[in-house]
Amino acid sequence: MNQGKRWRIGVLPGDGIGTEVVSATMQVLELLRDRFELGLDWQELPWPSTAWHQHHGEMMPADALEQVRKYDALLLGALGDPGPLSDVGRYRLSDGDSLAPLLTFRKGLDLWACERPARLLSGAPQYLADPRAREVDMLVVRENSEGEYVNQGGRLHRGTPFEIATQVEVFTRAGTERLIRHGFQRARQRLAERQQSGDPPKQYRDTVRDAPRRDYHAQVCLITKRNALPHWGELYTEVFQSVACEFPEIATHHELIDAACMKFVQSPWVFDVVIASNLQGDILTDLAAVLSGGMGVAPSCNINPDRRDVPALFEPTHGSAPDIVKQGIADPRAMMLTAAMMLAWLGVEDERCALAAKRVEWAVQQDLLNQKTDRAGQFERGGPGSPRSTADILECVLTLIASPESKIEK
Repeated sequence: MNQGKRWRIGVLPGDGIGTEVVSATMQVLELLRDRFELGLDWQELPWPSTAWHQHHGEMMPADALEQVRKYDALLLGALGDPGPLSDVGRYRLSDGDSLAPLLTFRKGLDLWACERPARLLSGAPQYLADPRAREVDMLVVRENSEGEYVNQGGRLHRGTPFEIATQVEVFTRAGTERLIRHGFQRARQRLAERQQSGDPPKQYRDTVRDAPRRDYHAQVCLITKRNALPHWGELYTEVFQSVACEFPEIATHHELIDAACMKFVQSPWVFDVVIASNLQGDILTDLAAVLSGGMGVAPSCNINPDRRDVPALFEPTHGSAPDIVKQGIADPRAMMLTAAMMLAWLGVEDERCALAAKRVEWAVQQDLLNQKTDRAGQFERGGPGSPRSTADILECVLTLIASPESKIEK
């Protein structure tokens, strides 16, 4: 553990509610830094953002990728329509332009794994009536550097009746293997954590191996559309079966993407670790976020599990939410939990950051438990259906972190 290291954080508020939830979360980090002596230093950057584009004609400087390499981690709010929707004359860009920096960072920094945990926290809205929905606890690992989002292709005869658009998908064996192996490693790690915490063992069955055991307590599920997209689907399947041989204690399973979406709604509690391509993982993680309480409590991270000398990128699952910009009701807890993921990442080398991550998670959990929800799952304040304000949530979380129960032992 490196207790004396100073960690450099690049803070990128971005667009829309990104600026609001980042502002709230930085107050949480300030409290943690001052109260628990964390070695955190940060710098807020005005880019990437639509506002930067309005003044400079680009979402971020040409050398932005090189500039961010000096940081240990990046904390991003959101990118997209800056809102508010009531401002019909606002400066806004196409999704392709406003979200391009995400692809630049992910590919340029080789952040090839996107992890999005989906665990239904006590007190969060439960959208499924089945009581087993309380048991939802999965991790979706999404390929982040190739596949459907390589942006190769083009448009021929643009704007004419004869226009042709092509969008090329690229899958490599190397990229596939590292993704799948990481998924199995995370399943093994999650199993060890459950055993260490004394949680009741989960039961999974293996549907891929020829002679499966019946006492599996962890599982990796591969998602493809190999019946319609056979080339990369079969590549994923072959590599999955090969890598699985290195993890005999982990059950294996496969779902087609359409069936997986159905089962995410019907029985999400049967999933443990889910591996998916860039596009399919993008879709599944938004669905998983709703199943675990909604976008307001859904964190995510973009990492290179093999390298810690490049900054990992941490961002909530939600977007810029132009419909609620400047109303003071953006839920900052997804951003706070994202910051907790960042602290946990730093905590691999710094025990105090690891402990601080647990305190943020605990405070958000307690805040969820302390609030009331109406039947539709909408957080109440001041009457049924009235969402809590950003300031109210921030105040409660700060109070919880500062309470004696959240003390970090030296």
